[in-house]
Amino acid sequence: MQYTYLLVNFFTILIPFVFSFHPKLQFHKTWSSFFPAVFFTGLVFVLWDMLFTHLGVWGFNDRYLTGIEIGNLPVEEVLFFFCIPYACVFTFHCLDLFMGKIGGPKMQKIISLLLLIFLLVFGIIFFSRSYTATTFLSFALLLLFAEFVLKVNWLTRFYVIYAILLIPFFIVNGILTGSWIEEQVVWYNSEEFMNFRIGTIPVEDAFYGAELILMNLLIYKYLLNRKKAFAASNLKTTAL
Repeated sequence: MQYTYLLVNFFTILIPFVFSFHPKLQFHKTWSSFFPAVFFTGLVFVLWDMLFTHLGVWGFNDRYLTGIEIGNLPVEEVLFFFCIPYACVFTFHCLDLFMGKIGGPKMQKIISLLLLIFLLVFGIIFFSRSYTATTFLSFALLLLFAEFVLKVNWLTRFYVIYAILLIPFFIVNGILTGSWIEEQVVWYNSEEFMNFRIGTIPVEDAFYGAELILMNLLIYKYLLNRKKAFAASNLKTTAL
């Protein structure tokens, strides 16, 4: 039982890692953009995680852990912020290669605005609940930055692909929150979130996950585009 969380991480990343080298996908060729993104985002979320663990917003069941810790976090929790983004960014990479055009700028802005209103309203209503308020308001700020400052044109694709990713998300997070096993791997302080659950999963987890993946994608796509622009510039210089 002590390897439960470790095995969840392992099986989450196993298939994406193996197929990263597929000749039609070649995700491994984007690693130079992915790894800086995942390490920076992971640092932000690990620090957030350490603070909330210290404050008792959530915690971990030793029964399902190896006992190795980094700071006040089990090593499995730290690995979570690498394994889950790897699987999700890989999935985005794959679906983005084969997915046709979805919507347009107007549709993207409408969806983003509706989501922003939801996040801000519930973040303010539940401001006294630290997990709800921090997740909803920080995600709203990230979304505002992506839509109106960076003006990225792929948010609609992110919304659709993340909706697909919610299927494996509910399986993985279901296990971690106590579905299909005797006890929770990760427990939550009921005073710090809305107490609305999908099965055993707090609703906030879906938005926490979306923020985690969106931050990874913003950095990943930026570095990837900069790398492509640099390569095109070199090619043009060589041709001259």
